[in-house]
Amino acid sequence: KLDEDLFIRVSLSAANSSQEGRRTIQASFNSLYLGGIDNLLSLMQESFPELGLVREDCTEMSWIESTLYFAGFPSGESLDVLLSRTPLTRPTFFKAKSDYVMEPIPEVGLEGIWERFYQKEAEEAELILSLYGGRMSEISESAIPFPHRVGNIYKIQHLVYWEEEGIAASKRHISWIRRLYSYMAAYVSKSPRAAYINYRDLDIETNSKEGNTSYRRASIWGTKYFKSNFNRLVHVKTMVDPTNFFRNEQSIPALSS
Repeated sequence: KLDEDLFIRVSLSAANSSQEGRRTIQASFNSLYLGGIDNLLSLMQESFPELGLVREDCTEMSWIESTLYFAGFPSGESLDVLLSRTPLTRPTFFKAKSDYVMEPIPEVGLEGIWERFYQKEAEEAELILSLYGGRMSEISESAIPFPHRVGNIYKIQHLVYWEEEGIAASKRHISWIRRLYSYMAAYVSKSPRAAYINYRDLDIETNSKEGNTSYRRASIWGTKYFKSNFNRLVHVKTMVDPTNFFRNEQSIPALSS
């Protein structure tokens, strides 16, 4: 178990192996520790010595500066970039999905993931594992709409990027990540298979285009994002927007809509 002041995120992707012509899986670790370098080094030596963390791997910064780090901005970037509406340069297209893991994925499960990452469509794919616990687990899942609390080991963001234009290329890459998502079903949360609202995924169902979505239909995606809090959100929506004027593909429906 890691210290509650330490957050670690792991990014998994395929990379060229030292053996010519072969591919391997690369894991990149980045983290945020609420404390100084000396304390962190001592902590990591005790709880995660396999990572081999050394002082040169660490940079002390303010919390607001850490938001730039996790967003991928270079060291020393001005905080003014937080006011910019222009995203960082990335490959032209992407598709994302999400999952929550409540039990360790066995080795055979990981091997199945690696096999899929060696496929051609996965050249620019990655899995981002964001550890949960600590303060996240101390808050009741009904305290606010966000319900993913105690019991979750980490959240997965499934990502695939591609630069090639055209419908055929999009279909290939989207099909790949859907196959990966289907494979992962055995190793992630169930009833519901939870998802993270900020990684919006229209594959898990959408509202009616006419705007008169039923509670039953909306609950397909709503319970994945909000679990039992979805019902409370529907009642709030019904009070403040009974005609469902404000809506999108996955907006909370009103009971009267």
